Amino acid sequence: MYSDDDIQFALQSTEILHEPDRRIDTFGTTAFVFHLVSELMDDVNKVRVRTGKITAERPLVLKPEISDNMELEGFSEQASALFEWLKKRLSRINILRYGFTLKKSDVTEELITDSLANVSARVVKSVRDSGSPMTVVLQGVDDAWDVSLVKFHADMIAKSFEINRFDWKRRGLLD
Repeated sequence: MYSDDDIQFALQSTEILHEPDRRIDTFGTTAFVFHLVSELMDDVNKVRVRTGKITAERPLVLKPEISDNMELEGFSEQASALFEWLKKRLSRINILRYGFTLKKSDVTEELITDSLANVSARVVKSVRDSGSPMTVVLQGVDDAWDVSLVKFHADMIAKSFEINRFDWKRRGLLD
């Protein structure tokens, strides 16, 4: 379990060295490959490179619904009018929900003896040379490395939101 200070330090220390070209797909599942580079705290020039996959599930539109079959018995006309007003307004409230799955079974680790800067540069070059649009390279804290992945999730949601919202609107699924 991480302390608040551990989490804060990991969040502040996380850097995205290479960002994926793609964002979270609006209508399907999106799989990102990550390379997370971190320096071991107790060993000089020892760097761990973790590689794995993060899957972003398709964003869902959540809408509150009031059934048209619902009847108000014994209520005043004003209460019925208010109920109808609420039904119209609530139908316009939409929430996008994002879900992620970190597939830890896909995570591999490699220990390298070199400086953090050199290892990071080689990993970024390798990813850029591969041309993969779905790969991210992160630099983070070794002990709290999964906090870096959570930060990446949050960043991807923020960067994907406007695109996803536009796609949903274009298809008439959002007001």
